[in-house]
Amino acid sequence: MVLSACGNSDPLSSGGSCEGDGLVVGSADFQESETVGHIYAEALRINGFQVDTRFRIGSREAYVPALRNCDISVVPDYTGNLLQYLDKNATAATAAEVDKALVGALGADLAIAKPAAAEDSDAVVVTKATAEKWNLTTIADLASHSAEVKFGAPAEFAERAGGLPGLKKNYGVDIAANNFVAIADGGGPATVRALVEGQVTAADIFTTSPAILENNLVVLQDPKHNFPAQNVVPLFNAKKKTDKAAKVLDAVSAKLTTEGLLKLNDAVSGKTKTEPKAAALEWIRTQGLDKPVS
Repeated sequence: MVLSACGNSDPLSSGGSCEGDGLVVGSADFQESETVGHIYAEALRINGFQVDTRFRIGSREAYVPALRNCDISVVPDYTGNLLQYLDKNATAATAAEVDKALVGALGADLAIAKPAAAEDSDAVVVTKATAEKWNLTTIADLASHSAEVKFGAPAEFAERAGGLPGLKKNYGVDIAANNFVAIADGGGPATVRALVEGQVTAADIFTTSPAILENNLVVLQDPKHNFPAQNVVPLFNAKKKTDKAAKVLDAVSAKLTTEGLLKLNDAVSGKTKTEPKAAALEWIRTQGLDKPVS
């Protein structure tokens, strides 16, 4: 299981081709996506695929065009945000609704395999001190404090339907442009540090982030489903989705749970600081996926 990675600093510089049987596994620019990307890559290698990797490409706005161009073949994604990216008018919220709507939104050049049970949703997160000071339980409780809130999130959160526009529409949380702080690490350490140190008042952090427990942070409830179901799903260039590749990644998805995802994140981002590849290999071994799928 030797990792074959492209050494070029620009992950998309070589140009893409849909020809041949080889696959290029990509990831978004945060550790969870990279770790799951390693799981996909190693599982595919074990099952006889020639695999290259192009990790840390960037946000969905970067890697979906890369998929369409065949710069990459498959990438881990999240059902709800992917649906909203493809269909800005989508209103589906539950997992079943999102999955059904997503199939219709993919178009001819994209395809998915089966979503995993593992879910990692965006969440509005505050410190315990802020939650206690303002008596916050749900996102709606922030509305009356909108003018005081500095909100930290990736730049695209300012425009996405489930970002600032959704918070305003669904909960009346109206964040002024000069109170939005763009942080480009997908809810990672820089975002957490900004929240804990008081540079921002609230932040978009994923629900499976180990930092929530480590820093005693509070996840505000989302009863109106501003953030739709976010199950991990393999997103393919449609020409690269073969029955065999889908079967392998379906086997991965069948084993990937939310608890397992949290443990992977803790291994990579927690005290042990395990490399994403090593964490992926250990997960594959413990799940019995270190042999070809029958």
